[in-house]
Amino acid sequence: MLLCVTANHKTAPFDLLERLSRTPDDLAGSLSEGSKGAVVLATCNRFEAYVDVDGAADETDVARILSTVAERSGIPADTLTASSSVHSGARVVEHLFSVASGLESVVSGEGEIAGQVRRALTSARKHGTTSPELERLFQRASEAQRKVKNDTALGRAGRSLVRLALELADSRIADWSAARVLLVGTGAYAAVTLATLRERGAQDISVHSPSGRGAAFAAKHGIRALPKAEYARAAAHATIVITCTSAELPVLDAAILRTGRGPALTALPSPDDAAFDCPIPGHGPSTGAAPTQLIVDLGMPRNVAADVAEVEGIALLDLETIRLHAPLEELQATDAARSIVRAAAATFHEVGARESVTPAVVALRGHIFELLEAEIQRARRRGDDGGHVEQAMRHLAGVLLHTPTSRAHELAAQGRGSEFIAAVEALYGLNAEAVAERDAPDDAATA
Repeated sequence: MLLCVTANHKTAPFDLLERLSRTPDDLAGSLSEGSKGAVVLATCNRFEAYVDVDGAADETDVARILSTVAERSGIPADTLTASSSVHSGARVVEHLFSVASGLESVVSGEGEIAGQVRRALTSARKHGTTSPELERLFQRASEAQRKVKNDTALGRAGRSLVRLALELADSRIADWSAARVLLVGTGAYAAVTLATLRERGAQDISVHSPSGRGAAFAAKHGIRALPKAEYARAAAHATIVITCTSAELPVLDAAILRTGRGPALTALPSPDDAAFDCPIPGHGPSTGAAPTQLIVDLGMPRNVAADVAEVEGIALLDLETIRLHAPLEELQATDAARSIVRAAAATFHEVGARESVTPAVVALRGHIFELLEAEIQRARRRGDDGGHVEQAMRHLAGVLLHTPTSRAHELAAQGRGSEFIAAVEALYGLNAEAVAERDAPDDAATA
């Protein structure tokens, strides 16, 4: 049975989500112990553990998952429990499909989550923690996301966190073509950020990579790479700095900015190109002077140290602020998108239900046809040279099996597949799993 434990922007404070984003890469391995498999999805606004448990899930399974996450993250179990919600069974499927489609994001319809869902499955495969049911779940989630994107207005109008951040920055920057932009990071968010900056007309864009991948990223995208020696000065004199790395420690702090400004400068000079307009309310310096530099932190964990906000002339815009400014009332999911998700979830359950009774159906049919072949051989020995008896018996077997097979699928669709399995075992003494193992090909023999 599938279980999902989730802490997200609706249930947990930003600081807790930031701590959860630092959970070890092998967390899924710990969660899969005693279960069939596990996949962990960690993004800037959510942490979710999907676990395929043996049998029907109960409170013990949930407690084990929460305890494991608490132990590996260093978050007290009580705090984690209070900030999490749990989905089980059928609800897990619709939840993940909604998440993958951007329906549960801060910005409804945002595009980055789809890639994050795919990468979560890839990571689980790498660590060997998936199960057939989790594979099917995440693959179908990606299919549902693509259908929502292609078939609804949500897919066409949905905005990403990157786009929303730059829309908030629009209130500060009157002329993007005159702005000096420093991009810190070279991952998927950096590529999206760069494309969005160019849409706005930004031309003077440099990139710095704390991990040393700046040169390759710059060459690929036609921008300038900054070596480490130039980073502090560039950061201090950029019109806007956008950080989007996966580094666990801040890549920008007050000391770096002050070093870049030099001992003779206490604040940045106002750009003579008038690139700045009005400040973001509540995010200017405490002195009341108009900020001359905007820093946007898209990292999770935070890329920018808290002391940067105390530096004169700085306006800091981080994910928590972006979340508070998200115009959710304009970005609600459409009915069409929700309908697609519900239909995809229903199909997932129907297919899964059919698969659950398949071994029993196969066992029953195999049993009947085994009896049939024995009777046919007996008829042949009695002189049925024309094959008329054989033909009639095969037809009869097909007729007799039609109703049980159809009924098995009907019961499965109603969630009553276990009744069919029990009936086959009671009436014919067949153990479907044992029959499947018996008839499975011998890997050693076929290798």
